Amino acid sequence: MAELEQHEGEQDIEKKIEETRQRFKNEFLQDTTDKYDSKDVERLQTEDALVEGYLQWRIYVVDDALKMIDESFQWRKEYGVNDLTESSIPRWMFETGALYLHGYDKEGNKLFWFKVKLHVKDAKTIVDKKKYVAFWLEQYAKKEPGMPLTVVFDMAESGLGNIDMEFVKYIINCFKVYYPKFLSKMILVDMPWIMNAAWKIVKSWLGPEAISKLKFASRSEIQGFIDLEYLPPHMGGTDPFKYSYPPLPDDDFQTPISENGPIVSEDEMESKDGEMEGKDALESSFSSEIAVKPKKVNFLEDSMRSEDNDKGDTCARTKGARKPLTTFKGPLLDVSPAEELSFGCAETEKKSLIILSNVTNNQVAFKVRTTAPEKYRVKPSNSCCEPGASVDIVVSLHGGSQASPQDRFLVMAAEMDNAGSQELAQFWKDVPKTKVMEHRLRCHVLESVKASVNPLRDGPAETGTSRQQEFNTTALDDNLTFTSLMRVMTCNARMEQKLNTCLWVQKVLIGLVLVLVVLSLLCLHLLSASTGRCHGGEEG
Repeated sequence: MAELEQHEGEQDIEKKIEETRQRFKNEFLQDTTDKYDSKDVERLQTEDALVEGYLQWRIYVVDDALKMIDESFQWRKEYGVNDLTESSIPRWMFETGALYLHGYDKEGNKLFWFKVKLHVKDAKTIVDKKKYVAFWLEQYAKKEPGMPLTVVFDMAESGLGNIDMEFVKYIINCFKVYYPKFLSKMILVDMPWIMNAAWKIVKSWLGPEAISKLKFASRSEIQGFIDLEYLPPHMGGTDPFKYSYPPLPDDDFQTPISENGPIVSEDEMESKDGEMEGKDALESSFSSEIAVKPKKVNFLEDSMRSEDNDKGDTCARTKGARKPLTTFKGPLLDVSPAEELSFGCAETEKKSLIILSNVTNNQVAFKVRTTAPEKYRVKPSNSCCEPGASVDIVVSLHGGSQASPQDRFLVMAAEMDNAGSQELAQFWKDVPKTKVMEHRLRCHVLESVKASVNPLRDGPAETGTSRQQEFNTTALDDNLTFTSLMRVMTCNARMEQKLNTCLWVQKVLIGLVLVLVVLSLLCLHLLSASTGRCHGGEEG
């Protein structure tokens, strides 16, 4: 029953997506073609996830979603967001370290840091600062599409001179309008009491969707949202990270653990190409398009195996691995799953499968890296995929390691023009970074599945089915509850807006009545004065 309702829900969403596209084309693209960037219009027509993001943020009300798309696309055109690069932003802005992406919160969301004390209000640089914020958000949107951010305002040592209300309102609009579903939460740390009045104004700008995402935290309370390893020392954390530019900070992707020993350097691997056959293991879930230049890290090389041995080995490796259900369509490889690799505590939840499908006419080399190389085994972690073929990659937890929402995987791919004549180690050294496709995946920890495991098992098949049904039903109920809550909040906001309008009209009417009363009294006074004069004349 739950699966049927879910299927019907998916069909309804598809209809909403198609309706949104058609109405945008008919109602917004008829008069002019210069209003929006053609790249954005093309993405709207081809990327379902983009349209669904706007719809979901507007509770699937097509009219509201269309207004949001119109405003968002005009902003992207005005600031040239699709063409923003490091060279288009003044270098001094990067060097200040006022904004940067680094670390994760406890839910696995990327942290977007705002060092408020480093911001100084200046009307001459406000446009460049707005483009600077857009640059960071666009970079992240390309690297990890569909994955939310946690914004941290570090207000230590800041004062009223650092508060720029126009700039703050712009930042809020970025998450409220321009990047739907991007905001996980907005945390204000160590806010001075003198700024309370300013932030009351800020709260009034937040819509019903965002107001619940605003969190105020002290140095001790922030540890409830972010682990110590990603908090700076002045917040009681242990993170040794210090911002510097260049280069832009990025995740430290490294080679997964080797099956037969510790990770070796790239130079050592080149001399041991023959020994490394069958030694790498992999686990991942994909998520991005061609990304920015990555940080150089070590990686393990897999030598090519014979076709017969590979088929038999693949069957053995993929046994028990969690099959992906979604697909990211890239320029060189289709990656399944599209966003997340799922892991749990049960033995059957220790493996996940990544499927790479070559969509080109040439051989494609690929390799997989992770931010937690000591936890995972990836097999194969570095190999090639023939034209039109697919490769199954098994990512498994090593020993007693536990997956974390902060863990990330990076799938890299590049076309090999001279297949067979190049060794992989040399190929990855020579290939230009601009020709490398990068896609990122994050880990999803199956906490709900873990909690639902019953230690007293009556029948494996029966209890497994009932647990799955219960899990699906709970997930569906949660989704419906969230949607209903969002609708109620939206209705409340609209009612509040109408009430404010009514109160304003009431005040105007009261003012008019007072004016009429004053005029009436004045008329009576003049009339009585005139009557008095007439009587006085008659008596005279």
